Amino acid sequence: MELVITTNPTPECYLISVTGEVDISNASKLRDAIDFALEQPTEEVKLDFAEVSYIDSTGIGVLVGAAHHAEEHGKRFVAVNAQPGVLRVAQLLGLDKEIGITAA
Repeated sequence: MELVITTNPTPECYLISVTGEVDISNASKLRDAIDFALEQPTEEVKLDFAEVSYIDSTGIGVLVGAAHHAEEHGKRFVAVNAQPGVLRVAQLLGLDKEIGITAA
């Protein structure tokens, strides 16, 4: 499934809405979008995962890297509206404590 990324930046929050499956074939597209958002003059970068049905270990790695990158930039980084399967993977790996991923 193709990964579709849309953005909605405001002065307070840079929202990245993600649709599809995040896996090794497209995780770099998500990484690039997050890296760009973290360079913008906003206080928070928020991923909306409402339409993400699957994430693999490469995608999880992107989120971990993004959390560290955000911390270096003094910004908040969160993922919201995670589907049950995506949230479960994050919880199993302890990512829910590191980046604050929450369910739909």
